[in-house]
Amino acid sequence: MTEYSNIVAAEHKFATDDERQLLLAVKNGNRQAYHQLYHQYIGQVYALCYRLTGDKSLAEDASQEVFIQLWRKIGDYSEQSKFSTWLHTVTSHITISYIRKQRGWVQRMFNIENSSAVNNIAEPSAGEVDIEKYVLRLPERARIVFVLHAIEGYRHEEIAQMTNMAIGTSKAQFHRAKQLLEEWMGYA
Repeated sequence: MTEYSNIVAAEHKFATDDERQLLLAVKNGNRQAYHQLYHQYIGQVYALCYRLTGDKSLAEDASQEVFIQLWRKIGDYSEQSKFSTWLHTVTSHITISYIRKQRGWVQRMFNIENSSAVNNIAEPSAGEVDIEKYVLRLPERARIVFVLHAIEGYRHEEIAQMTNMAIGTSKAQFHRAKQLLEEWMGYA
């Protein structure tokens, strides 16, 4: 056993040759390569957007915004991490910004303070519990923090930075989300 046996070779940890070539082509403006990249990652991007927004239409719009920004900012990807990890972070940031913009527009258009959808409680169904339905019913800030922390694995410090909230607020929103989920699922 050599002293280097515990070290993972970087070429296996990060992009494959095919992925590197694809990303280089996208960086060079190749639209076909971008189209291929889009089809390769749209499912993952949409899933995260949907978890964060809790709304199919907003998730579709946010996903499109992610890929528009990706085309513009692909040059910012420096290969210091896996592309999928970088894209995940970019998706989180863009979706949170998109939610903020949409919330402001909706409040201005309809002059509302709180959505009535926030107060809807999921009805327990017979058989297995679909936690995804309950997560989607969480209030917006609690849902965002819950998804980023419990599902996506971000630390509260990272969430606070991404969402422009205090670390304590992130923790409180996570606690609130857990309490609501436990209550709705009948564990409280």
